[in-house]
Amino acid sequence: MSDHTPASGPGGPTRPDTRKGARAALAEVADPGTFAELPAPAGELPYDDGPLRWQGYGASRARAEERTGERESVVCGTAEVDGTPAVLIAFEFGYLGGSLGERTGDRLEAAHRHARAHRLPLVSLIATGGSRMQEGMVALGQLQRVARQSTLTAAAGLGQIAVLRDPTTGGGWATLGAGADMTVALTGAQVGFAGSRVRPADADPAAYTAEAQYAAGAVDAVLRPDELRADLALRLKALTRPAAGPVPPPGALGDAAPAESGWEAVLRARAPERPRAAAYLDAYFEERAPVRGDRCGGVDDGMLCGFGLRGGRAVAFAAQCGTATTPAGYRTAARLVRLAGRLGTPVLTLVDTPGAANGPEAERAGAGAAIADLFAAVAAAPVPVTTLVVGEGGSGGALALAAPDNTWATADSYFSVIAPELAAAILKRPAEETRATADQLRLRPADLLELGLVRGVVTERQ
Repeated sequence: MSDHTPASGPGGPTRPDTRKGARAALAEVADPGTFAELPAPAGELPYDDGPLRWQGYGASRARAEERTGERESVVCGTAEVDGTPAVLIAFEFGYLGGSLGERTGDRLEAAHRHARAHRLPLVSLIATGGSRMQEGMVALGQLQRVARQSTLTAAAGLGQIAVLRDPTTGGGWATLGAGADMTVALTGAQVGFAGSRVRPADADPAAYTAEAQYAAGAVDAVLRPDELRADLALRLKALTRPAAGPVPPPGALGDAAPAESGWEAVLRARAPERPRAAAYLDAYFEERAPVRGDRCGGVDDGMLCGFGLRGGRAVAFAAQCGTATTPAGYRTAARLVRLAGRLGTPVLTLVDTPGAANGPEAERAGAGAAIADLFAAVAAAPVPVTTLVVGEGGSGGALALAAPDNTWATADSYFSVIAPELAAAILKRPAEETRATADQLRLRPADLLELGLVRGVVTERQ
């Protein structure tokens, strides 16, 4: 299983080699002997002072080539990563700070076109300070060009992975980095839209790190350099080898005996010792690659999302872990479902929540809109979705994750319009009538099956 969290040394995050060249970065991830560089786009002119006629710019580029051996700030080509072919883009930070100019845009566009023409995923190994000052707005305009190519590649159903090296700032972060389907970062890398020379003087530098972006839900994993190749290999398999869906629900891990009453079903679902989502995912998949965070500054550790390999084929998953789901959790799940839809990958969801988080913070974070967005993502999914209720199914906060026509339940679960205690309170019943209310709600798996709300009760153990 791949589920990395930030690593740190005695003095804080472990900082990567900040000046590793593009070819060295490629060699770390590509299978030996498989990298083939794409030809430079036709029409590249000898070095001159560029579109702004910036005095000395041509000489600076010539010196950069002499120093690095590269004609531009990116090296693009094809390679295999643990046997999976892909288009690889690597930034050469030693070439004018890995900055993006017009010729950089030419090469990035050519790489995306090649990926689409040959149906290959695309990996960007980023190390850039942003747009090239000596080309002014011409350089800045390359961001729109890169964003368009990335959008076209996504629309073609091809996955994109960004690896954030040190530094990843400016337009490189705001296009190739943050715009990728999956984003991983090397420990200690400087990551942020604002580079170190343009931030407020009193800015906390810790806010502009891979670890900070991970905490804010903008990065799926933070890795040591020695972990990168294996993680990248897993993610490429996840993006390129979809299972034929719909996938079967996982087998039961807990008590398979039917509940005798509604209240018994509730108590069993709430039991601390009951198997939770992580146990079901571990039993169902051989490996997992996490997709973490809502890309809006939020993370819900009670919603596990990502892609897992089952029999060597990829299945996307979104799983509640028994806690109240926050808006960030719903947005992350919606992001996962839509990505799976683009890639043609079936989805497995595990329902287990007492309900949506309903405190003031959740309301301010847009709980209603986030739940509505997940309902819409599941309803519009062009791929089959399979749902297993493994614990509490608390109201709409649980239903948003459930497949409308392919939901199953374990024997130690329940699904209800509302928790029995709250139902009794709404009906102005005394607390001692909670148990009877649970029966009236017909929330047991057997009741749900009889009502046609689930396809079956899973009792067979794996």
